[in-house]
Order: sequence, then C-alpha cells, then structure tokens
Amino acid sequence: MTSTRDHMIETTCDLLELQGYHATGLNQILKESGSPKGSLYYHFPGGKEELALEAVRHVGQIVLKRIRDNLARIDNAAEAVSDFIKTIAFHVENSGFRSGGPITTIAMETASTNETLRQECQRIYEEWQNAFADKLKSDGIEEARAKRIATLIIASIEGGVILCRTSRSREPLEQVGEEMALLIKHTV
Repeated sequence: MTSTRDHMIETTCDLLELQGYHATGLNQILKESGSPKGSLYYHFPGGKEELALEAVRHVGQIVLKRIRDNLARIDNAAEAVSDFIKTIAFHVENSGFRSGGPITTIAMETASTNETLRQECQRIYEEWQNAFADKLKSDGIEEARAKRIATLIIASIEGGVILCRTSRSREPLEQVGEEMALLIKHTV
C-alpha cells in the first residue's frame, strides 16, 4: 500500500508534468491525492518547494531506471538508443500527447526563478546523460565523444517530446531515434 507521503509525491509528479510548477497549487495536490491537509506540512515542512523537489527527484529516478533497463536489453548501442527513443514516442502517443517530458516543464519554468529546483533538474539530466554515455562507451566510443553524444540524445529527446506533443504525432521522436542510430553507427 502506498503511503500518504508517496501518494502526494506521485500526484505532484503528474500535476507538475501536466501543468507546471506555478499552476500546481497545494490545494489541488491535496484534493487529487486525497490527502488530509495536515499531512502536507507534516511530510513536507518546506511546503510546495520541498514537495516539488521530492517529486522531481522521484520521477528522475524512475526515468533513470527506465533508461538503464532499456539500454541493457540490447547490446548494440545504436539499436538500444533508437529503441529507447521509439519507446518514448509510443508512450507519448499512448498518453494522448499529455506526457513524456516529466522534467522538461519544471526545468523550463524554474530555471531562472528557483535555484533549488534548477539544480535538481540539472543533476537529473546529468545522471540521464551519464547512463547514455556509459552505453556508448561500452560500444567503443571514446569517453569525451560519448558524453557529447549523450548530451545530444537528451536534448533531442526533450525537444522531440515537445514536437510530438505539439504536432500530436509520434513521428518527431521516431525520426530522432532513427537519426541517433545513424549517428552512433557512424561514430562506432
């Protein structure tokens, strides 16, 4: 059974991705999570910022695990990266183009207004990049080049998600997946 604290974090994750930090209010989180008002400051004495920080950390770890697990399923780095990106495209479409960039909304919205959340988003993106760089290095790509390509992968996925949601098509991410495979194959 999920604890009240965990349920509040999961609800906050969904709301932050869907509508952003500033549009997500504490009353909405409490209502949608079904949590009693007193539990908010009991579990999160720092209020909304602390709850949002925990939500961002939570979703960052979920995505990191998905990246690592998916990349581990396929030995060839080009195929693994392409397959992962195409899987994201499927999930974006399957959500009705409502989700797919769990950190993007927060990163964009708080980058210049909330240093704590900005730093956490930066840390999460770096972890994700390192997971891709590790996969690329395992296929023989030199470390500095693997890190640069990993940055390109994350930037392309984040931009691809925005394009998919905007165009209501999974095609942009499918194209990103195909082009990444070509780039990685050419680099190896």
